[in-house]
Amino acid sequence: MKLGMIGLGRMGANMSQRLLLGGHEVTGFDLDHEALQRAADAGVEPARSVAALVAALPAPRTLWLMLPAGAITDAALDQLRPLLKRGDAIVDGGNSHYQDTLRRADTFSDRQIDYIDCGTSGGVWGLTEGYGLMIGGDEAAVERLRPIFQTLAPDKDAGWGRVGPVGAGHYTKMVHNGIEYGLMQAYAEGFSILHHKREFDLDLHQVAQLWRHGSVVRSWLLDLIALALAENPKMSGIAPYVADSGEGRWTVAEAIDLDVPAPVITMSLLARLRSRDSDSYADKLLAALRHQFGGHAVRKQ
Repeated sequence: MKLGMIGLGRMGANMSQRLLLGGHEVTGFDLDHEALQRAADAGVEPARSVAALVAALPAPRTLWLMLPAGAITDAALDQLRPLLKRGDAIVDGGNSHYQDTLRRADTFSDRQIDYIDCGTSGGVWGLTEGYGLMIGGDEAAVERLRPIFQTLAPDKDAGWGRVGPVGAGHYTKMVHNGIEYGLMQAYAEGFSILHHKREFDLDLHQVAQLWRHGSVVRSWLLDLIALALAENPKMSGIAPYVADSGEGRWTVAEAIDLDVPAPVITMSLLARLRSRDSDSYADKLLAALRHQFGGHAVRKQ
């Protein structure tokens, strides 16, 4: 099967390579000429424009987008819309908000162009380990693309599946990432407690390795913690600044809309926001307030 890939950053490039290794043909386009060249060096047929990409694909065409959520994805779809025909398919493999996905799907449905949302997990390890694919869309359209999903997944019968109609894939991936926030925060807090117990002089890499086998907290995230601690046990040179892609925020907002309590996910998101405030006005005010009512000492910068 031949498909077009729009967005050849690290994730898109790795997915393209996995597809090539699986015997598929990939034509790719990216506004970043260096990314396009790297993909070409890896075997992807380069296209110099979106129009050239569409023209290079046999009908019915399949276009896979690996782009940042929001305006960039909308801009790519605006370019594709007049170029595609009935029976073609678009797969959005990025982290789009599910409500954007529903809106976009509506703009293609009148022309009988299939719109499939594929929440994609696996990160930079997906090339070798395979990707977790949470797919939303028309059942027949998803079935037609089964060979693609089976190649990208860890196994042809595991790690991928249609979870519901269009929008369901990105919705499921959104909640997946919210859970990920909570798991990561719990691990980080636990290892921080171990790190601060100075009198035991614990080897945190050893602990992580021990927990990886037989422990009830073993997981792939713990495997990655063990790798990180082997490379840099003191976390030297790493700023305590934790970014977020937006999906944790969306998950918390959805929980509020549905009246579902989600304190762990919510607090893990707030911890990430807190990590970015290196000059906290709130903490300064707390120190000043303690001085006002109790005469407690205030540390000077």
